Amino acid sequence: MRKYYIDNIRILCIFLLFPFHTCMVFNTFNEPFYVFSTPVTVLSQFNIIIYPWWMALLFAIAGISSSYALKKRSGKEYLKERVFKLLIPLLFGIVLIIPVQSYLADMFHNGYSGGYFEHYIVFFTKLTDLTGYDGGFTPAHTWFVLYLFVISIIALPLMLWYNKRNKKIDGGKIKMPTLLSMFLVILLMTPIIELSGKSVGEFLACFLLGFFLLSLEEVQDKLAKYRWILGVSWIILMAIRSFMQLNNIGHGLIWDIEQRMLTWIGILAILGLGKTYLNFNNKFTQYFSPAAFPIYFFHQSILVIVAFYAVRYTKLVSTQFALILLLSFIITLLCYEILRRFSVTCFMFGIKKKNTNG
Repeated sequence: MRKYYIDNIRILCIFLLFPFHTCMVFNTFNEPFYVFSTPVTVLSQFNIIIYPWWMALLFAIAGISSSYALKKRSGKEYLKERVFKLLIPLLFGIVLIIPVQSYLADMFHNGYSGGYFEHYIVFFTKLTDLTGYDGGFTPAHTWFVLYLFVISIIALPLMLWYNKRNKKIDGGKIKMPTLLSMFLVILLMTPIIELSGKSVGEFLACFLLGFFLLSLEEVQDKLAKYRWILGVSWIILMAIRSFMQLNNIGHGLIWDIEQRMLTWIGILAILGLGKTYLNFNNKFTQYFSPAAFPIYFFHQSILVIVAFYAVRYTKLVSTQFALILLLSFIITLLCYEILRRFSVTCFMFGIKKKNTNG
């Protein structure tokens, strides 16, 4: 029986992309972005408290989904699916979708005055810190797709080996203290291959914990049972993180430990709450479930284009924020609606083709 709450949590995570990247335009924590406006503390705090658990949750869900997928698919079928759903869209995205972000960043920050296609040469030859904020090459937001593909390939032999074993993890024997302590796995793996502040080890840990533990029915039942304790703990940890950042304690071992605790407790709380309150299926979720990945893929380039013009159109922060958030969401959905009607674009960007026969 399909666990609709997993799909619905994924949809909510994808929706968070729009306020998160809109808030990046107004950030106060000195992180570069493609386009900047006036720094706004409250918008920055929103990003500060959601990032630790938000992207990690997507990797944990991918691990859970892989557990279910490999019960029905062979390793070869799983690998083929990863190539068509992740690798091919990633390559087309880097060529066709991402360069506009670097181009606009070069115009906004450096006064670049050349044409868009002329900037292609800059994009593919200027290799700096891989952020693209200086006009150079970047995978931009598709770093998630790249990481997920790499992690899926790295984890596949281990997942196949485990599935062939007669002895499996007994979810009924896993107590909450043991489950809560798993944040240490994330903490210890975070230093492994960290690029531009994004750790392959951290997200690999979340993926594997999703596959081995969070996919177990008994564990999911425990999370639902303790959902309110986990939920309150999650809110407290977000408040602590905000307090630490506002009071200049955003570094060091204590910060790292608190962040990984927030990562893990956030994942557990959302899964527990989701199992209880989000396990439904309707026309809204049926539409957005297959749309989630394409929306992720297209959203940021569209958002950066909208932001580039919005910050020039008006100096009023509230208007800028509303324009960027709403227009980027609407235009992204329109792009998805158009592109899912053509087989070639469905292939290029991993879109499930619309059934034109109804």
